[in-house]
Parts: sequence; structure tokens; C-alpha cells
Amino acid sequence: MVKIEPFAVEQWMEKYETSTTYNIAETCCASISIDDLTNLSSEKSSIDPLSLSTRKLTYGAIRGSDEFRGHLSHLYSVKTPTPLPKENILITAGAIQANFLLYYTLVGPGDHVICHYPTYQQLYSVPESLGAEVTLWKAKQDDGWALDVKELESLIRPNTKLIILNNPQNPTGAIIPRSTLEEIVDIARRQSIIIHADEVYRPVFHSISPGDPEFPPSVLSLGYEHTVATSSMSKAYSLAGIRVGWIASRSKAIIDSCMAGRDYTTISVGQLDDAIASFALAPHCIHNLLRRNIDLAKTNLGLLEKFIESHRWACDWVKPRAGTTAFVRFSKMGRPVDDVAFCKFLNEKAGVLFVPGSLCFGRDGDFKGYVRIGYVCETEVLEKGLEQLREFMKKGFEEVPLAE
Repeated sequence: MVKIEPFAVEQWMEKYETSTTYNIAETCCASISIDDLTNLSSEKSSIDPLSLSTRKLTYGAIRGSDEFRGHLSHLYSVKTPTPLPKENILITAGAIQANFLLYYTLVGPGDHVICHYPTYQQLYSVPESLGAEVTLWKAKQDDGWALDVKELESLIRPNTKLIILNNPQNPTGAIIPRSTLEEIVDIARRQSIIIHADEVYRPVFHSISPGDPEFPPSVLSLGYEHTVATSSMSKAYSLAGIRVGWIASRSKAIIDSCMAGRDYTTISVGQLDDAIASFALAPHCIHNLLRRNIDLAKTNLGLLEKFIESHRWACDWVKPRAGTTAFVRFSKMGRPVDDVAFCKFLNEKAGVLFVPGSLCFGRDGDFKGYVRIGYVCETEVLEKGLEQLREFMKKGFEEVPLAE
């Protein structure tokens, strides 16, 4: 029987997110409606993404529509010597299904997997549930959440099948820079190890310029066949409600294997969802949508940074460079607080929702005192939530116990 470890962050969000007042635990750029999406389009006469009233609602394009996969192919082919064919992309029901399907297809008993850490629990718990042995490749705050490539070399075994990256990283907002990605590819290529990069927060790069020599490209652009990227419309594109993601790979064989596995899960993505995603990624819409979200991230990150700088007596961080999340450590007199108790007290007394780091991202006592903050919500929500947090820090923080 497959052993499934409780998915801590999803259970936490399911328990609290619909009842809290100020949800600054959410990881999507502030969600938008269909009307918002059409208003972002530069072609106001464009076809409404829901104008499917005369189309029969069959299963549709099983691998995803040519239009949608064509838009993704274009995105992955920019500034790369070899374009990515649309046939190398498989549309899925969100990135969470994309990741699950990839691991279901690639790994099993006897395989060894190396996973970037801290990260979204799915990326290491699912390979473990499938019988693989997982080694966590740990990044540390003291190093700016940077990865040690020499350590990676020491972790590789003869049966290492997969290296899993999360770039930009959830929960820290750190990036894996170009030079490090190139080193990882060189190491993997020598032993034909597959690299999977969960790039669901790409391209929300708010604190590094595309002109920076260390700006991180997609793993698919680095010239290595055994690379796979997964992503979705949820985080960077504000459309979590349509439940659309994808698997893209330089290896057509990997895509075909995932397609065979998907026959046992969801046959296809709904036509309505595919149409909305296609509209959002079309040239007339995508640039305005991303500009909206990156500007929102910059504005809100400034608000969060102001709070942290004025509360250095209680919290510290490595400022995020991309994505929508920050990993902030709260402490008293240099000792970490009980982050689970802190998050519960804060929600109960101030109506502000965070995610506790030790419960949802830590193993073996890691990340005591840390909370994940999702700061790319509506600016008004963040402002009001931070105001409530300020009051809590004055009147309620003293009640928060220290971590054991």
C-alpha cells in the first residue's frame, strides 16, 4: 500500500483560508476575473475566452489545444538557440498534477532522488510515496538560500534518477542564478540524470533585471535534453480557478511517457479552461497581465520590507528576489518562537493568516520560528493585514511561546 504523508501546507490552508480576515498566506498573484482578463487585453475586440456556446463540449484536445501549447512553445523558445516544439508540452490540471504525473511516470522503488529544500512538500513526499529514496539538498538562510553545487556532487549515487529544483523557490523567494543552473546541468549531464524544475513562480522576477548576467533562465533553455519544467496559470498568471498547468521537456520521450500515465488520471483539461489560458497567454494579453503582477509584487514587497525593517527586534529574513512568498523568522531575544502557536494566535486575535514554517516546510525540527508570507495579494489586504500584525506585535506577541 502506498504511504501518503499528510500534505501539511494544503491542510493548513484548507482549514483557515476561507475563514480568515486577511489572507496573506496565499501564494498566487492577486486573482482576477474573466472581465479583468479581457480588460487587460490590448485588443478589445478579441474573442471572449468563453465564447464557446456553439461548440460541443467533448473532451477536446487531449494533450491541450494547439493554440495554448503554441503560446507556451513561444515562451520557452525566446532567447534559446533551439525552439521548443509544442509537441513537447503536455497540458495538465494545474502544476500539482503536472508534478505528480511526472514523478508517477519517472520514479519508483530503487531510484534515488535529490530535492532542493526547503520547498513545496509535494516535490519530495510524492517520490517517497512511490518508493524512491529522497535526499534533501538543503539551502540555508545564512547563505542567502543559495545552493552548494559541491554538495550536490557528494549527494549523487549510482542510482540517482532525478534532481528536483524549485526556481523561484517556495517559500523563500530565492532564485537559482544562471551560473548555478549551468553547473547543475553539467553535473547531471555527466551521468544522464534528469533535472526537473518546478518553475511555477516564473516569470515573477521583481528584484532582478533580465539584463543581469545571473538572471535565471528556464531550465529548458540550457541545452540539456533531460530537462523538464512544470508550471501553471495559478501563481504568475492569477488564474488558479481554471486549474491549468503543464509539463514541458526537451525530451519528447518523457512527454509521451507522462501522456501514457495521464490516461489513468484526467483524460484532458476542460475546453473552457484551455480557452481562458490561451487567451491569457496570447500576445495581446500576456504582457499586460505580467506587468500588472510584477508591479503589484514590487509595491507589496516594499510594504513588507518596511514592516520587517521596523521590527528587526523580532524578525529577520533574506529579502525575496522573485515569486510571491517570503520566509520570515520570528524570535524573542534571539530564540525562535513556536511558529505554529504564533500563526494560530495571530489568526485568532488579529484575523491575519500566515503559514507556519516548521509544520509546513520543515523536517526533523527545521525552520522553527519561520512563517511563510504570501505578499502579492491585493495591496489593500496586505496593508490592513500588516497593520493588524503591528498591533499584535505590540499587544499579543509576548504571549507567543518559544519553540521547544
